[in-house]
Amino acid sequence: MEEIVIRKAVQEDCAPMLELIKELAEYEKALHEVTLNLDQFIEDGFGQSPVWGAFVAEIDGEIVGISLYYDRYSTWKGRRLYLEDLVVTERMRGKQIGKKLFDATLEYGKFNAYSGMVFQVL
Repeated sequence: MEEIVIRKAVQEDCAPMLELIKELAEYEKALHEVTLNLDQFIEDGFGQSPVWGAFVAEIDGEIVGISLYYDRYSTWKGRRLYLEDLVVTERMRGKQIGKKLFDATLEYGKFNAYSGMVFQVL
């Protein structure tokens, strides 16, 4: 099996990340609802005031999964990490990539003293 590398996303990852987001939207039959463009995605993640962060799963230099998160606030609990999307390309599912991405995100939350992590699924 190929080596799966989980790492923090960098700006150069945005184009393949956006493709994975569109793959998820297509699966949900909602591709037409994706109005975000690459320039805005880059600005929102790597501009002057980033609002999201992410981990990517990479195999042989190809991004095959993402975990995209952002800050949330609870008046009862304080800072919370919100996991917005956990996506693994269809052909790479079943290889524990999603679990590795989830675990990396959870560890990030613990290391940065979030009071918890929120993740909602369909």
